[in-house]
Amino acid sequence: MTEVLFYHLQQQPLESVLPPLLEKCLERGWRVVVEAGSPERCDSLDALLWTFREESFLPHGTWRDPNAAIQPIVLTADAANPNGARVRFAVDGADIGSAEGYDRLVLLFNGNDPESLDTARAAWRRVKGEGHDATYWQQSGNGRWEKRA
Repeated sequence: MTEVLFYHLQQQPLESVLPPLLEKCLERGWRVVVEAGSPERCDSLDALLWTFREESFLPHGTWRDPNAAIQPIVLTADAANPNGARVRFAVDGADIGSAEGYDRLVLLFNGNDPESLDTARAAWRRVKGEGHDATYWQQSGNGRWEKRA
């Protein structure tokens, strides 16, 4: 079964949380696809991954790039998996989608937005009903991730 992780963002925005999670994936040698809710959001995440830290960047491309298949991280606005990733992130309202073909799915959702909460709850029920190993993570007051379920 696919491991499914739900990250409830309340203390920090996506722009602060996503890059360190992607770094951890690369440290483990995992290829990643990140699906955002729109092409425009992909563009802003593309800029972020080049500049989020002064001394480094995350190697990546977008689904528009002709060499997307060789990128360790690909940003996309649809359910495609152009780099054969085994890890999929869904952000900014993107559907977590099917677990087929993935070892790990990660849903990052805005805990301050009622619609995002409803979407995450529905996704939780679905993946649990499909028998996947789902975990729920929430930020503590000091910004550390705590496993809640």
